[in-house]
Amino acid sequence: MSVYRTLAGPLNVWAAPDQAKKKRRPKAVDDWFRGLSDPKAQEIWREIQRQRAERETELQQELFKQKKRQADAERALQTKVTKKAQEDLRISTEKISKLKLDLDDLQRAEPLPRDARFFPGNYAPVIVMEGSRKVIKPMRYQCRLPGWNEYVERKYPGTYNARRDSIPKTWDALFGHKHGIIIVNAFYENVERHLMEHRELAEGESTENVVLEFRPKPEQDMIIACLWNESPDGDGHLLSFAAITDDPAPEVAAAGHDRTIIQIKPENVDRWLTPEGRSIEELQAILDDRPEAYYEHHISRAA
Repeated sequence: MSVYRTLAGPLNVWAAPDQAKKKRRPKAVDDWFRGLSDPKAQEIWREIQRQRAERETELQQELFKQKKRQADAERALQTKVTKKAQEDLRISTEKISKLKLDLDDLQRAEPLPRDARFFPGNYAPVIVMEGSRKVIKPMRYQCRLPGWNEYVERKYPGTYNARRDSIPKTWDALFGHKHGIIIVNAFYENVERHLMEHRELAEGESTENVVLEFRPKPEQDMIIACLWNESPDGDGHLLSFAAITDDPAPEVAAAGHDRTIIQIKPENVDRWLTPEGRSIEELQAILDDRPEAYYEHHISRAA
């Protein structure tokens, strides 16, 4: 599957005029621009570097603050053990560790697997069809449906996934019109520990959330069916998408989760990305025609 690696998409995905408007992106997406010679790519890379320098200053200031908090707590504990001093020491130590990791990430050029992971609300590369060519567009992983504005979407924060059984009611304006794909090699789900362990909650036990990482066997890049939209957003426009999900594969259900993202086969990509004029039955058949995969899981250690 060939993809034209255009830098399609608005520059405001990378621009950050103020703290509230910053766009969250995986490090791998930003680092992609490091070695590109295209003038627009270099403009974006300069903006990324500016943001990283600004972020480094913020992190250094917070690190200084937490080191002081840690030192104050250690001195207080030498005099008298109090719950406040213990909590200050614990929290500051954890924050210092995270801040140092974030600072290292700003400067690190060597890629790590966690650099490509994205979360709801992050921007991710989505492949769509423009004319006769496939292009990559950065889109927010939380779809703003047609007719919605920022106020409305805050009421419905779960639109990063499009339930297949909700397509006729909720997603009909996009299904058959605006299709995309993302390519991933793993997906992550929140489950309750007792469900993962196939047991009832013990008396007095509270539910505990566990993040599971699912990877397909045989190992493969998964082509995930998506729906996307373009919406007005202040002075610009917002590109956003959702991954289509279905009833869980048996092994995903056994791990305690009730949905699975839908893989499509490489030979179906062109038809999926050009939905106009195709019947609902044909498009649904593409979603049914999936590669063979068994989703192994383990508890994710990455934040």
